[in-house]
Amino acid sequence: MLIGVLTGGGDCPGLNAVIRAVVRKGAGLYDHSFVGFADGWRGPLDSSTVTLDVSAVRGILPRGGTILGTSRTNPYTIDGGPEKIKATLADLRIDALIAIGGEDTLGVAKRLYDEGVPVVGVPKTIDNDLGATDYTFGFDTAVNVAMEAIDRLHTTAESHHRALIVEVMGRHAGWIALHAGLAGGANVILIPERPFDIAKVCAYIEHRFQDHYAPIVVVAEGALPAAGTMATSDGELDAFGHVRLGGIGQQVADEIEKRTGKEARTAVLGHIQRGGTPTAYDRVLATRFGLHAIDAVHEGDFGVMVALRATDIVRVPLSEATAELKTVPPERFAEAEVFFG
Repeated sequence: MLIGVLTGGGDCPGLNAVIRAVVRKGAGLYDHSFVGFADGWRGPLDSSTVTLDVSAVRGILPRGGTILGTSRTNPYTIDGGPEKIKATLADLRIDALIAIGGEDTLGVAKRLYDEGVPVVGVPKTIDNDLGATDYTFGFDTAVNVAMEAIDRLHTTAESHHRALIVEVMGRHAGWIALHAGLAGGANVILIPERPFDIAKVCAYIEHRFQDHYAPIVVVAEGALPAAGTMATSDGELDAFGHVRLGGIGQQVADEIEKRTGKEARTAVLGHIQRGGTPTAYDRVLATRFGLHAIDAVHEGDFGVMVALRATDIVRVPLSEATAELKTVPPERFAEAEVFFG
């Protein structure tokens, strides 16, 4: 078989581990050949390919990012996009496609499968918000990067007697903020699932200063204040209709200074969370996903996504994988609230 491979959406530690596992097992055990598509769905749209063989994947296990490149291209917003993809696959005589990505990338994969394209999905998102899998690779790395930043910021906050607000990724789900905040000993955690009351946040800040400690606030980029409590700004949309986020950390810092009179500074981690070498956990999980994805292709089991359930890798329908996001439940947030203030 000739199998196409692409990585779509935001880059993520562990992508190269998936690619490596797919090619090593696919070529070595099953004698399959591979074609890499450049820059997500843009690759099959433009028939832009990358050499993908065993030599191409040597040494990439510890590397962050993706050797195939990525983009947020949505073929369903481009005139004739799906037809162009099908024509490319036919012209290159590709027998199957492995799509590695998050909600948007796999949503496109699901629609293409419904139109007859043989595709297998691999879940990728640092936000850990895909509902059909317990964990996604990249999440552990992002949490560890954020935790290390929080650890470092504690000392400078104490030295300068100021509040520090750490803005982390998380559009609709606050898993990174929750885990990094708990691991890093944050005094307040703000997540998209729970609109926050800025007055209560400021009360936590003042209480912390009364105990002669400097507070750390971890805020997910998608966190929002409760209605009528604080003004926020809107952003432009990307190709999948998502608002380009960023800035809530500075808005929270400004409100804290205005309401408490205490100095507040913001650290926006942004793409630092996406970059660099993946943790051991993410390397292993991504490798296992790749091994099981090529098994699914070899067996002709298309329209599925590989997923982690407890410690097992299973296959779930792409329709289930993209049905709903996995958000932080109230009981998990309640665990963190014990440490607020």
